[in-house]
Amino acid sequence: MKKGQEYVGIVERVDFPNKGIVRVEGEDKKVHLKDVLVGQKVRFMVTKTRKDKCEGRLLEVIMKAPNETAEPKCPKFGICGGCSYQTLPYEEQLKLKASQVKALLDPVAGDYTFEGIKGSPTQWEYRNKMEFSFGDEYKDGPLALGMHKKGSFYDIVNADECQLVDEDYRKIIRCTIEHMGARNIPYYHKMRHTGTLRHLLVRKAVKTGEILVDLVTSSNYVNMIDEGAATMNLPTAEQYLGLSEYVDKLLKLELKGKMVGILHTVNDSLADVVQNDETTLLYGQDYFYEELLGLKFKITPFSFFQTNSLGAEVLYETARSYVGETKDKLIFDLYSGTGTIAQMLAPVAKKVVGVEIIEEAVEAAKKNAELNGLTNCEFIAGDVLKMLDTIEDKPDLIVLDPPRDGIHPKALQKIINYGVDRMVYISCKPTSLARDLEILTAQGYKVEKACAVDMFCNAAHCETVCLLKKGN
Repeated sequence: MKKGQEYVGIVERVDFPNKGIVRVEGEDKKVHLKDVLVGQKVRFMVTKTRKDKCEGRLLEVIMKAPNETAEPKCPKFGICGGCSYQTLPYEEQLKLKASQVKALLDPVAGDYTFEGIKGSPTQWEYRNKMEFSFGDEYKDGPLALGMHKKGSFYDIVNADECQLVDEDYRKIIRCTIEHMGARNIPYYHKMRHTGTLRHLLVRKAVKTGEILVDLVTSSNYVNMIDEGAATMNLPTAEQYLGLSEYVDKLLKLELKGKMVGILHTVNDSLADVVQNDETTLLYGQDYFYEELLGLKFKITPFSFFQTNSLGAEVLYETARSYVGETKDKLIFDLYSGTGTIAQMLAPVAKKVVGVEIIEEAVEAAKKNAELNGLTNCEFIAGDVLKMLDTIEDKPDLIVLDPPRDGIHPKALQKIINYGVDRMVYISCKPTSLARDLEILTAQGYKVEKACAVDMFCNAAHCETVCLLKKGN
């Protein structure tokens, strides 16, 4: 196979996450393609060649997979990079994800029970947070606000018809495009580092209906000014972006939810990330409340919280059932985020100690524990690797919910050294979980059972909950 040439093949399998393996008749090498399904006949272009495999870019689905029987609900499906599986009925999506997780765990987990996958209570309009990007759908096109085009670093697909969020999000997107487009505000160009508009962060609680909107821009408010203009005449963000008028327009929208806060964040990072250099409150408050399993949580724009509230209840109920008996137990909740798991376990435990590296999340966890009347929770800000050396308490059991890359090997060894009888590992990336399980099982822990939980309907990812017990 040669780079740049086109081929036709059949998709033989799809590994996590969304990595298709294609066989071409008469060729020995496997080809790795994204955004394909088992059984599809596809046309693709080879982009990379190696000794044992090639990588390619999908050009066309010539023939659908046998189980592709659903009609896409979003008109941008196939163009937008936000979804992968809308043509699969939801039950087929669950089967695919369950098989992918099991294939990763079986080689490392030994003799264990795989309990399949639990679906999300709702397949559509389930997200409580979206980070939309500003850009254009084609070079020099009109202002767009939405998701990256599939396979593109630059082009943006308008998300004003996105079905992962409800109509309130879509109305806010349309309002934002109309306002900023009318003022000819340019988007921030990632390569040239010019322009202003970067992201729109929208969060909406499923249970309370409270909405938070954060407009994220660079501090380049001088794009319409000649380079030789005097500094004293440069416009403010308010003048350039028309922020007061923008707020008025948002507040006049007919929404099912309630707008509780509108913010403007400046982000001058060169990286394409939503970063908070400085935030100004334009209206209301800089937080909203969500409820999970009878507990109330105060959430700020940048604090971590599961993006599928109803799915999170399924996930945490599963984790709580795996934790088992907690009476008179001291529990470590490592990588604790805003303290959701810690607060679930606190009412039936002696004490829960949470460790989280993001200070804002730790402060939110403390406030949430106070909000829920919990006095036996302690939250510590810092890297788990370092903080474990400073904590005098010794745990009876440990809950792990690390970021996507899993647990640092040195931190994992410190966790193993506690010698607790039980651990519950919650993973948002089963490949990282499989890697960490190899170490845990090699040092005396046995995987008792595992269960996948779908938090990302129509997309490629899912969560996994795993119970480990100390062996001989």
